[in-house]
Amino acid sequence: MLQVILAEDHNIVRNGIRMLLEADQEISIAGEAVNGQEVLEMISSGINADIVLADINMPGLDGITLIKQLKIQHPDIRVVILSMLDNEKYVLQAFGEGGFGYLLKNVSADELIFSLKHVHGGGKYLCAELSIRMVDKLITNSGAPINPIHPKIDFSSREIEILHLIAQGLTNNEMSERLFISKRTIEGHRQSLIEKTGSRNTAALIRFAVLGGIVQ
Repeated sequence: MLQVILAEDHNIVRNGIRMLLEADQEISIAGEAVNGQEVLEMISSGINADIVLADINMPGLDGITLIKQLKIQHPDIRVVILSMLDNEKYVLQAFGEGGFGYLLKNVSADELIFSLKHVHGGGKYLCAELSIRMVDKLITNSGAPINPIHPKIDFSSREIEILHLIAQGLTNNEMSERLFISKRTIEGHRQSLIEKTGSRNTAALIRFAVLGGIVQ
């Protein structure tokens, strides 16, 4: 069971997130906090957690400072940021300080749940919207044509199809509806693609596909 602590100072937002996560039988809410200090106190009191899902802007101890503190005091607990802030500097700061995920608050429930499970499994995750935006920026700023590479990876036709849809920014639920297969099957293909390509997250997967000439 994946144990999650929610750190969000807006009650309505926090309640909504809790309802989304509790709908998944593999996720349990270990605790709720309004700032980073409460998270640290919970953990010190003996509450067990695998992941802290935290906002950046919180009164008292903010999300970035929380990442720093947990990295020192409880390095086994991973922090995933869920924020409205889409500026690249916050993303880089969060990962640079030791965060394992960065999501915007407009992500779908499917992507939110997938990201937490992916981080729990040992990976890092950047939401699809930011991933595509950063890849577009990388391509624009490269100033040089991309030379297609041909990695010796045996992709199935279904994996190629899903890779194209991921690059378009579709969520697991949207891909499920378009391809008429279950969301669990979509998750399996996504994880397989990440593992086959050696990508650390969705952004790296999309970059691999673009540089490899698999998607345009």
